[in-house]
Amino acid sequence: MSLRDRLNDIQQQQPAATANLRELRTQEDQAYQDLKSSIHSRLLERIDLAAMENVPEDRLRVELKLLVEQLLAEQGTVLNQDERSRLVRDIQNEVLGLGPLEPLLADPTISDILVNTCNTVYVERRGRLEPTDVRFSNNAHLLKIIDKIVSRIGRRIDESSPMVDARLPDGSRVNAIISPLALDGPILSIRRFPADPLRMDDLLKLKALTPEMAQIIADLVKAKVNMLISGGTGTGKTTLLNVMSGFIPASERIITIEDSAELQLQQPHVVRLETRPSNIEGKGEVTQRALVRNSLRMRPDRIIVGEVRGAEALDMLQAMNTGHEGSLTTIHANSSRDALTRLENMIGMAGMTLPPKATRQQISSAISVVLQLVRYSDGKRRIASLQEITGMEGDIITMQEIFTYEQTGIDKDGNVTGHFKATGIRPKFAQRLKTFGIEVKDEFFDPARTYE
Repeated sequence: MSLRDRLNDIQQQQPAATANLRELRTQEDQAYQDLKSSIHSRLLERIDLAAMENVPEDRLRVELKLLVEQLLAEQGTVLNQDERSRLVRDIQNEVLGLGPLEPLLADPTISDILVNTCNTVYVERRGRLEPTDVRFSNNAHLLKIIDKIVSRIGRRIDESSPMVDARLPDGSRVNAIISPLALDGPILSIRRFPADPLRMDDLLKLKALTPEMAQIIADLVKAKVNMLISGGTGTGKTTLLNVMSGFIPASERIITIEDSAELQLQQPHVVRLETRPSNIEGKGEVTQRALVRNSLRMRPDRIIVGEVRGAEALDMLQAMNTGHEGSLTTIHANSSRDALTRLENMIGMAGMTLPPKATRQQISSAISVVLQLVRYSDGKRRIASLQEITGMEGDIITMQEIFTYEQTGIDKDGNVTGHFKATGIRPKFAQRLKTFGIEVKDEFFDPARTYE
């Protein structure tokens, strides 16, 4: 047989060998999942879950390790050291944590965990999605983990309420949706936030903005300028809001209002409010609008709304217009102009029959600066535009761009190339900064200076 014939035979055998290997791995994985489920079930029969609450976690892990090894011995299961260690670790995670998700939650490089039913789990690292080997025993196992997450904060998920927003103890955002809305099985999405919140220096290292932009943003917060952070999903709106809140003086009383508490403010005087969904009878719902209204009676120096989504936009704008300066919020929009249009639509959701011009006057007098965030094709997030609202011309809100990011192309590695630059316009808010004793250098607005 010639060498070419032998190569052809090998190539023909490879698909069959790959399929057999894949099938073998599937069988091994199923056998492992069955063993884990069996040990876990027997373990739950022997431990007192109520008594566990008063035992330190380190001691519990040791006790669980000993008990798992005892059950393996009774069952006569033979495992090598690596398999035994893996089984013990997984059982500990099942009892004390979130099962298969624990290794992913412990990885600081992961920003998103996306569970598409029990057999498919993706993660995002550095702005790019990648598959993982993480699996759940079945959809019932995944549903149990979801229920464990939502029950911690007093929420529920079942057929009558198949969607839920929740959070983890570290502030990570959780969304889950189950049958009958999710046709193939439970879907779980976790947006993670770093245990140590990012600061402005971190954003500068990531080249999300320029030093001049960072200085201007910090000065605007100190000068109590009302600002709106706009951007699409996953562009870093909450992260930037956290960073900006760090410039609020420690002497001020801050009230935060969120659907799901995510902000990690470091000031000593922070009051955190969170919405509440309706109960099984459809009663007891507390909306963001109700919390915004109530916050006005709580003597706030600043009001921070995590994200405006509906009728609360009107109450937030009225608060900004009635002495609560320096308020901050975020909104989903693809451009600064779209953000104002969305705000106008949300005010209409409040049931107020204001003419369009009156609505736009409310917006233009309440908000001074709009920051537009963009997530580019290489996964990097940047402040693509800093615009100032200057007032009204007829029925139109007028804006002027102060800083912008101009994309010039994509390099051979898929990274976006471009540069930040000032437009050359000196903003009107420079006068307000001056009244707060903050001098802004003219060279900050020099259009000849660019930053990669």
